[in-house]
Amino acid sequence: MAEVSLIIGGRAHRIACADGQEAQLERLGAMVAERWETAQRAAGGTGAERTMLLIALMLADALSDAQRASASASGGNDAAPLLDAIATRLEALATALEHDGKSA
Repeated sequence: MAEVSLIIGGRAHRIACADGQEAQLERLGAMVAERWETAQRAAGGTGAERTMLLIALMLADALSDAQRASASASGGNDAAPLLDAIATRLEALATALEHDGKSA
């Protein structure tokens, strides 16, 4: 099992992942990190947990938009399994980061 260190909100988070998935986890971590400042401002400085919740909602909104765009473009919902898999991975990442934040 591999381990990746993600820097989000100025804090390092060590996350375990399957071997070979390190680059993907780093890409996902970058997606979270790039939204940190905006989410932190929106949270009014109330803490990392609320900031992470807002980031999760931002990513869920982007995923929802992608699902709608995909369904419109294809005339159906052929991308649904892929988008469901992405949503599941994002939820797992958010859960892992939340647990990491509570143990620190």
